[in-house]
Amino acid sequence: MLGLFKRSIESKQKIIIFYIDSENKVTERYIRVLRIDKDSILAYCYYRRKVRTFSMENILSAGKVRKKVGA
Repeated sequence: MLGLFKRSIESKQKIIIFYIDSENKVTERYIRVLRIDKDSILAYCYYRRKVRTFSMENILSAGKVRKKVGA
C-alpha cells in the first residue's frame, strides 16, 4: 500500500481507498496523495474537494482507479 501512495505522489495519479470515517462508516474515497507521514497521509480528496488527512490505521485498502469501459 505504501508503494501505491508513493507512486500517487510521483505521478500525481488518482487512487481509490476504502476508509473508516469519524462515524465508523466505511467510505470509498478517490484521492491524490500529497505527503506521507508516519501515521497518516495528506491527500486531495475528490469527494470533499479539499486537502484532507487520512489516518493510516483507518485505511482498509487502496488501489489504482480502473478506467471505465464503455458500451
